[in-house]
Amino acid sequence: MTKWTKDQMAQRVAADIADGMVVNLGIGMPTLVANHLGAHKEVMLHSENGVIGMGPAPAEGQEDHDLINAGKQPVTLLPGGAFFHHADSFGMMRGGHLDVCVLGAFQVSGSGDLANWHTGAPDAIPAVGGAMDLAIGAKETWIMMEHTTKAGEPKVVVDCSYPLTGIGCVSRIYTDRAVLDITATGVRVRERAEGLTLEALQSMTGVPLK
Repeated sequence: MTKWTKDQMAQRVAADIADGMVVNLGIGMPTLVANHLGAHKEVMLHSENGVIGMGPAPAEGQEDHDLINAGKQPVTLLPGGAFFHHADSFGMMRGGHLDVCVLGAFQVSGSGDLANWHTGAPDAIPAVGGAMDLAIGAKETWIMMEHTTKAGEPKVVVDCSYPLTGIGCVSRIYTDRAVLDITATGVRVRERAEGLTLEALQSMTGVPLK
């Protein structure tokens, strides 16, 4: 059954980011979005550890390990980029200055609740970081994740069973199977991977789709 690769997912997210936006890319899969924005878009990428104006990932051998994102990955800095204290960075996040944040997730509910910092398992390491600040502070929260768990269980669910990061904060979900919009009347399919029927997509989704 057809599904998108991580880079195809990142390309799809990048296509929806408009010129002039200030965007935070979360740890993990969302960092790939920076490689697909292209020089034709003027977008300011923000990282919670105190960087704004990041570019794509550096070429192999050109990494500067003093220039990293919140996930400790080497990044590049575009002209006009800047460094600042992480307290100022969190002020940007909490003050509503980010147009979009793109985060990973363990689960998203049909009403836009987000669970992405802890599975609740006794041996799991909590990793909240700035996720709560981003999810609530950004004007829009987009999620980039696999559509199902490794066991095939839906990650888009009626109610999150994991500890919540934010309530009703997610507006769009990008998975390896589809792009979904969280609306006041339910979850709407914006786009499906080529060859994937709505019936097949519904079978791997825990909420009714429109």
